[in-house]
Amino acid sequence: MDFKDKVVLVTGSSRGIGASTVLAFAKRGANVVINYVQEKEKAEALAHRIEANQGVKALVIKADISKEEEVKSLVQTTLETFGKIDILVNNAGIAIDTLFEDKSKENFMRTLEVNLVGTFLMCKEVGSEMLKRQKGVIINVSSTNGIDTVYPESIDYDASKAGVISLTKNFSKAYAPFIRVNTVCPGWVNTDMNQTLEQDFIDQETSKILVNRFAESEEIANAIVFLASNEASYINGTILRVDGGCK
Repeated sequence: MDFKDKVVLVTGSSRGIGASTVLAFAKRGANVVINYVQEKEKAEALAHRIEANQGVKALVIKADISKEEEVKSLVQTTLETFGKIDILVNNAGIAIDTLFEDKSKENFMRTLEVNLVGTFLMCKEVGSEMLKRQKGVIINVSSTNGIDTVYPESIDYDASKAGVISLTKNFSKAYAPFIRVNTVCPGWVNTDMNQTLEQDFIDQETSKILVNRFAESEEIANAIVFLASNEASYINGTILRVDGGCK
């Protein structure tokens, strides 16, 4: 799969799935936009690594996607630098896991603002630019938590990821036939977000996975790259589970 001269914007891409996705596209010839909120050093180190090793351009932009003005600035800066956005990957997300009885409106709303509203804002802002060129691909990163993997401790996260699936279906219809919009739903992945899980819980969850392990972030990135490629040109409005066969 060749993405030479393509421009790929990945939100929340200083680490984890986002960083692996940026690397995967850069290795295939794409110029990339690395978005972060707090981890500037990681974002800049990733950009330096990409430009040094892959011979493509890596642009680093700070933006909180839950804030409309920052989304507009993120998109505008990208367009000023590259002149276009071919592929958008909405990866940025947060999880504020607490005991069910300790859930607060503030945390619930913040999770929705980033995971759901932020994805909406990015789809709307980038999609409008893609429509001008009548071409583009959007990949949203949801979760199996948005389908049928239920955890009361993650009720806000689960709701936000279910909403992302709904957004995908709506945007794929609104942007047809010019822009393909799909969703990747990872199961458990070895990322920083999951580093604090207790071993007993990890063992319990691993026993439910047919391949008997958590995914690596690169494996999720590979699915994203496939959906963005010409090999997936007839896939639209689709929800792709990448969970190792969770039973």
